Amino acid sequence: SHHHNWICGYWMLSQSKLDTLLMIPLIMSVLYVWAQLNRDMIVSFWFGTRFKACYLPWVILGFNYIIGGSIVNELIGNLVGHLYFFLMFKYPMDLGGRSFLSTPQILYQWFPNRRGGVSGFGVPPSRRPAPQDQAGGGGGGGGGGGRHNWGQGFRLGDD
Repeated sequence: SHHHNWICGYWMLSQSKLDTLLMIPLIMSVLYVWAQLNRDMIVSFWFGTRFKACYLPWVILGFNYIIGGSIVNELIGNLVGHLYFFLMFKYPMDLGGRSFLSTPQILYQWFPNRRGGVSGFGVPPSRRPAPQDQAGGGGGGGGGGGRHNWGQGFRLGDD
């Protein structure tokens, strides 16, 4: 079956130690692209440290250096992520250059960008219209417009 082949393929990959070699660079490159697409978002790191998302890949690299780990995998991931972000977004959109990278059409057929209100990668979701206030409302989300209509309810102490 399909699942059996997938499990056997993953087992063979894990035995070759290729997955551990590529795991950190892959995670860091995806993190780098996300951080660039959400540059101004405030993120939290250890002990409540807060900073802009664009610095997160470099903070993780520095943190790993401080705790004594090798930063080679993190650095490779950041560089690959930077190259991808530059070629996919920065150069074509901001600098007016041609697009060097494009997603193969078969992936759009398998995984469409939009389906039933779910946004694709890097696309902000459309805003929902503001709910209109209804008379009455009730406890637990009252005022209408919520997902539940709990009824009018009663104030404590009223008879």
